[in-house]
Amino acid sequence: MYENNENYPIVPYVKPKKTGALKIVAIALCCSLLGGAAGALGTYALTRADSPVLSSATIYESSREPRTLNVAYADSDRELTPAEVYELNVNSTVGITTSIDTNFFGYRTTSAASGSGFILTENGYIVTNYHVIEDANSITVSTYDGNTYSAKAVGYDEENDVAVLKIDADGLTPVVLGSSDDSRVGDYVCAIGNPLGELTFSLTSGVISALDRSVTIEGTRMDLIQTDCAINSGNSGGALFNMYGEVIGITNAKLSGSSSGSASIDNIAFAIPIDSVKTIISGIITDGTVEKPYIGVTIYTLGSEYQRFGLSGVVVQEVEEDSPADEAGLMADDIITAVNGERITQNSDLTGVVTKCREGDKITLSVTRQGEELELTVTVKVRKQSALGESDDEQDDEDYYGGYGLFPWSDFRSGSGTPM
Repeated sequence: MYENNENYPIVPYVKPKKTGALKIVAIALCCSLLGGAAGALGTYALTRADSPVLSSATIYESSREPRTLNVAYADSDRELTPAEVYELNVNSTVGITTSIDTNFFGYRTTSAASGSGFILTENGYIVTNYHVIEDANSITVSTYDGNTYSAKAVGYDEENDVAVLKIDADGLTPVVLGSSDDSRVGDYVCAIGNPLGELTFSLTSGVISALDRSVTIEGTRMDLIQTDCAINSGNSGGALFNMYGEVIGITNAKLSGSSSGSASIDNIAFAIPIDSVKTIISGIITDGTVEKPYIGVTIYTLGSEYQRFGLSGVVVQEVEEDSPADEAGLMADDIITAVNGERITQNSDLTGVVTKCREGDKITLSVTRQGEELELTVTVKVRKQSALGESDDEQDDEDYYGGYGLFPWSDFRSGSGTPM
């Protein structure tokens, strides 16, 4: 890995969202076109392709010392103007378009989606959001110089909404990765992307409004950078830059709708901190895997109907043999009501805790088992999994009954099962 020593050293098919005054939405741009004859589901050749053989790939990461509030000397690293950040990085920004074929009652519908991304290495590795390329059967990358390339998905991490693409090109201009951990609320930032899929290579600027903002998007909880940069559909996957021209985040969502007073919501957008996904991106490129903390259970959120029984939490549908959860004594049909003393009500409450853990971390689960209250301590482990994902076996719920022996869990759970 090379270090930079210069003076200046970040809807494809989007599942329907729940309606409401306030909602967090992914910001890829999608439109659907009705195709001709009947056809099967579109192939996944590009998003499920084998990882290209890696000969060499250089990622540039800044070595600049971060500023602190008590600096008593002149910093030799020069902050840039927004215009300079743009000039430095526009050639590292790409537009991404995809197509997704689906079959509805014998008619093929093609969804055309647009998003953004940035060039990570000179030999064509590109970073974007997973939701930009989700289910795509073709991916096209456009660069600022007007060239277009067919892209393959090297791998992705759906939970962290990050994907790595590869195009057949050399001599590209890569970005420089900074450190999101060194960022402060109030720091000026810039975003470059393709809002609306038409206003290509647009710059917006603002400040960091908050750090480690806990946001739940489609059932997945993430800790994100909040910014007041104008971020819109089509900006998904683009870079959020600090004023040294370094990538500190990957834009992926915005708050949409209106407040309780019917006032429109403006300039509340979010980006994935780059430090939280550097290791993931590196793993995808080097060996096509993603490391994940896990405890070895599949869980379901209990539906509101269970409130009639005075219960809330998540139900354990399955426990993996010899997993950390199995070793701790967790069993199928247990209801997990709290994690580390904090009450939970949905899948993301538990997954949000586990995904932040490291190998050997311990979590305490409060469990209800057929009326008995238990506390179990689980030691989290980490394992590698394919960065191209694997198809989950379909769950047959018709004969699956809960621990109380009265009703199928499917009558009471909310949403789909989450393995973790």
